[in-house]
Amino acid sequence: MSHPISADDFRRHAAAIEEQVGQVIVGQRALVRQTLITLLAGGNALLEGVPGLGKTVLVRTLSQAVDCAFSRIQFTPDLMPSDIVGTNLIVDDEHGRRFQFEQGPIFANLVLADEINRATPKTQSAMLEAMQERSVTVAKATRPLPQPFFVLATQNPLEMEGTYPLPEAQLDRFFFKIDVTFPTVDELVEIALRTTGADQPTARAVVDGPTLLAMQSLARGVPIAEHVVTFAARLLKATHPDSPEAPEEVRRYVRFGASPRGMQAMILAAKIGALLDGRYNAAFDDLRDAARPALRHRLILNFEAQAEGVSADSVIGGILEGMTERV
Repeated sequence: MSHPISADDFRRHAAAIEEQVGQVIVGQRALVRQTLITLLAGGNALLEGVPGLGKTVLVRTLSQAVDCAFSRIQFTPDLMPSDIVGTNLIVDDEHGRRFQFEQGPIFANLVLADEINRATPKTQSAMLEAMQERSVTVAKATRPLPQPFFVLATQNPLEMEGTYPLPEAQLDRFFFKIDVTFPTVDELVEIALRTTGADQPTARAVVDGPTLLAMQSLARGVPIAEHVVTFAARLLKATHPDSPEAPEEVRRYVRFGASPRGMQAMILAAKIGALLDGRYNAAFDDLRDAARPALRHRLILNFEAQAEGVSADSVIGGILEGMTERV
């Protein structure tokens, strides 16, 4: 059972986590904030960026700051579902021969699914149950995963040989898709100074699992006005090309709009953003800040968009520009 905390405690704990992550991760404030919001929402994050930008270091540092069990799964084409969830082994003891379940690496609090799109669809489906149900099924037995549970998956944006695109159903299970940008020159200098010296920066635990669960519970209790929820619903409807709310850019470039999970992610992220900002009510700007990471992986663009280099972010930006804060 998690113990209740106050809004001030929420801010203090969140600031402490960000501070510890900042001891190791240089810059990348948006990346750290959006990953933290996903963690506080109890969701899963998909990080996209070229190799070497610190995605693995980020989740390992988070696991140190939150004092949770960390597990890394390197996805490869030959990875099997049993390599993730575990398997039943035959063991001999004084009672004779019997089956014993051996847990896989998915049984952790923070799980890094590295290069998730290199695994086959069969293996990806094993991750789908874990991400959605917070449990895994092995030999007809369903086993709950530890709480809190958080999957941070990475994928390379480059079209590479031997990759299997994530199906839309699995993409929809990610709370946020977060773009990992390349560091500035000043940040590169700081990275070099931190990582090539004798002292290696590390994070210390500032929050435990029960406290994190209490923070998640508090975030869900943040009030949000009905007209702000209506704004989120209109924003979501505007991503569908057959909707009267859809602008011309959506009708031209989007095949399928975002699912209701996109609206849920925006609203929950808006509540957390309000708390982080010292407010106990979610506002329009909180929704706007959450729109791109919550919707960019849920929009399915058509061939015309791909041919013209139109991104989901630019489509979402166009929707936001055209929307007014009317009820």
